[in-house]
Amino acid sequence: MDVNQLSQKIIGLAIEVHRHLGHGLLESAYSECLAYEISNSGLYVEREKLLPISYKGIFIHHGYKLDLLVENKLVLELKTTDELTGVHHSQLITYLKLGNYPLGLLINFNTRILKDGLKRVINSGFVNSHPTDG
Repeated sequence: MDVNQLSQKIIGLAIEVHRHLGHGLLESAYSECLAYEISNSGLYVEREKLLPISYKGIFIHHGYKLDLLVENKLVLELKTTDELTGVHHSQLITYLKLGNYPLGLLINFNTRILKDGLKRVINSGFVNSHPTDG
């Protein structure tokens, strides 16, 4: 499955979670339920995936944590906020660049209609090899 098909599938699963839970819960509840749905659909998902960073020759193993990583190529950054801001978008772009992932979804579950809280973010600098493989 290519990353675009994958993102469409994940959006459908996120809508399913939102349809059942509604808005107003903690991010951790949506994360747990979405991870369940993703795994149950046969896809590989990692929760709170550590994203190390390299700084001046040192390796910081616990630099960041990705909310969810699907099939080692799609980053999901989940929010429960009044509105998505530029900071949220920048955060996802940073994750995509540091991990060399091609695509991310910014999902704000604190909306009446989930599509109003979805943003698809492409890593324009993506290189088709993964530095953390192996």
